[in-house]
This record gives sequence, structure tokens and C-alpha cells, in this order.
Amino acid sequence: MNFLDLIWLIPFVPLLGAALMLFFGRRLPQAAISLICPGAVGVSFLLSLGAVIQLAGLPEKLHQVTLFPWLPLMKVDFAYLLDPLSSVMILVVTGVGFLIHVYSIGYMGHEGGYYRFFGYMNLFVFFMLTLVLANNYPLLFVGWEGVGLCSYLLIGFYFKKKSASDAANKAFIVNRIGDAGFILGMFFLYQITDSLKFTDVNEALRSARFGVESHFGLLSLTALLLFIGATGKSAQIPLYVWLPDAMEGPTPVSALIHAATMVTAGVYMVARSNVLYQLTPETSFLIAGVGAATAIFAASIGLVQNDIKRVLAYSTISQLGYMFVAAGVGAYWVAIFHLYTHAFFKALLFLGAGSVIHAMSGEQDMRRMGGLKDKIPTTFATMFIASLAIAGIPGLAGFFSKDEIIWQTWSSPLGSHFLTVVGLITAAMTAFYMWRLMFLTFYGEPRMDEHTRHHVHESPRTMTVPLMVLAAGSALAGWLGVPKLFGLPAFFQGFEHWLEPVFEPVAATARAGPETAGHAAEMFLMGVSIVLAVGGIWLAYHVYCRLRAGERPSGGVLYPVLYNKWYVDELYNLLFVRGLSLGGGEACARFDADVVDGGVNGAAWTTRLVSTLSMWWDTWIVDGLVNLGAFTVRALSFPIRFLQSGFLQSYALIFVLGVILIFGYYWVR
Repeated sequence: MNFLDLIWLIPFVPLLGAALMLFFGRRLPQAAISLICPGAVGVSFLLSLGAVIQLAGLPEKLHQVTLFPWLPLMKVDFAYLLDPLSSVMILVVTGVGFLIHVYSIGYMGHEGGYYRFFGYMNLFVFFMLTLVLANNYPLLFVGWEGVGLCSYLLIGFYFKKKSASDAANKAFIVNRIGDAGFILGMFFLYQITDSLKFTDVNEALRSARFGVESHFGLLSLTALLLFIGATGKSAQIPLYVWLPDAMEGPTPVSALIHAATMVTAGVYMVARSNVLYQLTPETSFLIAGVGAATAIFAASIGLVQNDIKRVLAYSTISQLGYMFVAAGVGAYWVAIFHLYTHAFFKALLFLGAGSVIHAMSGEQDMRRMGGLKDKIPTTFATMFIASLAIAGIPGLAGFFSKDEIIWQTWSSPLGSHFLTVVGLITAAMTAFYMWRLMFLTFYGEPRMDEHTRHHVHESPRTMTVPLMVLAAGSALAGWLGVPKLFGLPAFFQGFEHWLEPVFEPVAATARAGPETAGHAAEMFLMGVSIVLAVGGIWLAYHVYCRLRAGERPSGGVLYPVLYNKWYVDELYNLLFVRGLSLGGGEACARFDADVVDGGVNGAAWTTRLVSTLSMWWDTWIVDGLVNLGAFTVRALSFPIRFLQSGFLQSYALIFVLGVILIFGYYWVR
């Protein structure tokens, strides 16, 4: 069987499953739904595996399938592209997605809207596969918008719950901001290269017409606009605020959409556009800076959160920042490598958190947990492995990808020692907040009420088996990207070699001095990161492992600021929601309630200042622009509008005069 020519079936099988659920799901028994939807994703995984194996046998490592002409004016077809980069993505989406679908059978078994949930999940997988298999930017954007729609539907799955509906709206609106930048970026790219097909765009950018921009020019602007789209989808500063609230959706949604697949779409898009970013070093530097700022900023908030899923949400934002740091310094294969390893241990952590919540009868506050290690041993053991992996303990998946990112920030021509320091500090913070989660949840004395304590139980096998498979991936996946300094056979650098054809134009990493000196520096950085990771785990143990019921460790001066997420949500609400949208009318009262009562002194003058600025903006800028537009139209239409009287007699007279003038002109001639 030629799997390469059947790659169009990889997304369309889940689409068929979604159609069956959304049209006929209400009439189907639950057992049939449990077979059809996970089975559809499982079939897609098998098709993906067959196609990737056959792709490995091709000398050019590229295969395209055109289904039909789509946008002829832009020379764009509805076509799919399989190359080493898209092959990694489809295996992650279908493989991890299949495990999450199986897990959902047990987790959602007693929930209403069972068929609707699986229909949305299958539809999401279709759009995500369309995104990563597309051979052009417009088709990628179809998948991009489709996963945004499915995210809205799944976050707001519990639609009777106001917080879930609000979170879905927030995710949808914030992502539209980024998508506007993406669309503008596509327009500029088409103007520059006269194409939106990936292979044609790359060929044009590699030609003699273009070179590396020494200043911020049109190419840099195009790259920046595309990156704005990535900041929305991949939750980077300043558009990260939707992701923590997205935890209102069911836990399998958090694992599939907000850990392993959708939020990595921005990283994939930047990696896919690597030829463009290689020509725009200033934009690449900005990407690395935004990624580093997001990584350490989100990690600082995760240090003190008490909701088990919110800790993981801020961890996801931080790890995505790591990926953008790698992409920003030109190490695109490393960004995809961390995307690949992160999919295993972060999906496992979210599903493990769901198993904990299932055991705790819906409780998500870690302060009301503790002592669960022996009551849910499978969940504990798998989350133990995932927490070691994300902390960067040697031998596990996260260690290899995190170490490679830190090394690239040090050695790449686009890197800097500042980025290295930020990466190391973030690694220590990651180890601390993840093991704070582990110690608060599984160790110490039980802190839940008696009723919950007596009903704690391990999850069914439909939930624990996917945990075990993901735990194996969290332990072993990183061995495809072992650093060369260890001197292992080429198989252990297989990930980098596999992606070489896609990232071939990227300049090789420059290392100062002989190779032995480079190895020494890499070993030193590796040792520092290990020490910091172990130190973070030890500090979390020292502070939280012996915590008793009712106790709360002292958080210090920064605790209220970090706990309230640096008051960014309140600031956005003040400036944009109630400021620009409502003209500052009720901004003062809201700011006082949200911020002053939250412990920030001296906010009154800030409130008055911002309110005054908002009113000035509304009166002179917003209304002024509208009035200016009306005045301009009136001025330009001055000679014409007297002819548009609205009276039929006047129009008839003008018509007759026009006919007389025309005949008169020809009579004179």
C-alpha cells in the first residue's frame, strides 16, 4: 500500500468521526462512540506511521498530494505536504491524541454530552492535522482557525458554568488579535514572493533577490506579523492570558489542546518559516527575547498557584517560551525537539492531574490534598517520572531537549549569555514548582475532609494505561537527541539528522575555539542546570513536604503579586475591556475592587490617571477619528452631493441636459 499517496486520509478519518458524532451521535450508544472516535484517531496514527516509514525511503524526503485547485488567483491548491517536519507533528498529534481519546473514555464516561465531547475532539484532530500537513499558508490558516474554533467549543464544554463560558470567550477573542497579525503577514509575504506555497516561498527567499536584512525592513515586518499570530496561538507575552483560564474545560482538553498540540502551532509555524526568519535576525532576536521573558514570567506565577491544573497551565506557557528561545537563536530543530519531548511529559502531567481530580471527587486545590502516594500508586508513579522529566533530571526526555536549548543560547551566533542565564533560572524554578505540586499532592499528611478521604480510589484502566504509555515516552523519547559530546552512535542524534533537509538553509552553530573547548563549555552548562534542578527539588521538599492541615508557608513580599499573576488580568481589564471598550466609565471602581483590595497600596492615583487618559482617548482619539472621517467624506463630496438631491425631476432634467450636450458635441464636430 502506498501510504504517501493516502496522506489526505490522515486528517479526513477524524473528520468522518466528528461528522458521525455531530449528526448522529445522539442516537448512538456510548460503547459505539467509545469505539468510533478513539478508533478514528488510532487509524490516523497507523496511516501516519506507514507514511513516515515510506518517506524515510525517499531521497528528497518530501511528498505532496494535491486534492483540488482552491485559490487559483493566488496559485494555491488544497494540497498536503509530508516532509520530516510535518512527519514529526502528525506522529505527535495522532499518537498522543489517541492516548488522550482512550483516557477520555474513562474520564468523561459519566458526563453529559458524551457524543458532543468526542465529536469536538475528533474535529480538533482534523483541523490540527490540516494545519501541520498543509503545503501553503492559507491552508495552514484554515487549520489554525479551525483549532481555535474547537478550542472555544471544548473550553466552554460545560456551557452552563459561567466561568467556562467566559474562558472560552476570552480564548477566542485574544486569539483573534494574533490572527489579525497572521493574516497581514500572509498578505505581505505574498506581495514579496508572489506565492504562499511553502516550497515556492522558500525558493524565492533563497534566491539572489533577497539577503539577510541588516536593518528592520519589509521582510522583518512580515516575519514579525507572522510571529504576532504565534504569540496568540502559543500563549506568549502579551497574549498569554487566555491559556490559564482555559483550564475550565475538561482535563483531557487541557492535555490535548493546551499541552501537546494546539499551543505548539505557533512554534511549528515559525519553524516552517525558518528561511524567512534566517533572513531577519532582528525579528529572530525579538522572538528569543519574548520567549525568554515569557518563560521566566510564567514560571514565577506557577511558583505559588494552588490549583493543580493552573500550575501546569503556567508551566506550559513557560515551556513554550523555551521553544521560542530556541527558534529565536536559529536552533529550529531544537525547538521542535523540545516540542516533541514536551508533548509526552506535559500530556502525562495533565492526564495525571485529571486522575488526581477524579480520585478527589473533583477537588483541584492542592492545599486540600496530600498523602495520595499510596492510595493512587499508578497515578503517583507516572507523574513522578513526568515531574523528573520536566525538571531536567539526566536520562529522561526533558533533560536532553532543555540542555540543548541552554547550550544553543550560549553557542549560537544569535544567542547571548543573558538568554542562557534566564534559561538556567527558569529551569530551577520549573523544578521547584513541579515538585511543590508533587509534594503537596502526594506526600505529607492528608488534608482533605473525611468524606473525600474515604472515597479516594485509583482511576480505571482506560485512564491508567495511557498514563503508563506516556510515562515510557517521558523516559525514553529524549534519547533520539543525545548531545554529540557523549560520543554515542549516530542513531542517538537521529532527531537532528531527520530534520536536516527542512532546516538546511540555517547557518550552522558557531563555537569559539576548538571542539574540545566547546564540549567543556557544554558540559559545564549541563552540570549547572542539573545542580539547579536538584536544588529546586530539594527546596520544594524542605518547604512543602511536611506541610500539615491548615498550615501555609510564608510567601514573602512577592507572594501576593505572584499569586495574583502580577495583576496583568486586572490591568488588561482596566485598559482594554473597561477602558477602550467602555471609555473608562467604570474602570475606577473595578480597579479598586480588583487591585486595591488585593493588597496593592497607592492605586487610587493610578486609577484616576488611567481613567482620565481613557476618557481623553475616547473623546479626542476615538470620537475624533470618527468625526475626522465624516468631515473628510463631506469635504470630498462637496461638488457631487448637490447633484444627489433625491428628487426624480432633478435627475430627469440632468439626464436630458446630458443628452443635449452629447448630441451638441457631435453636431459641432
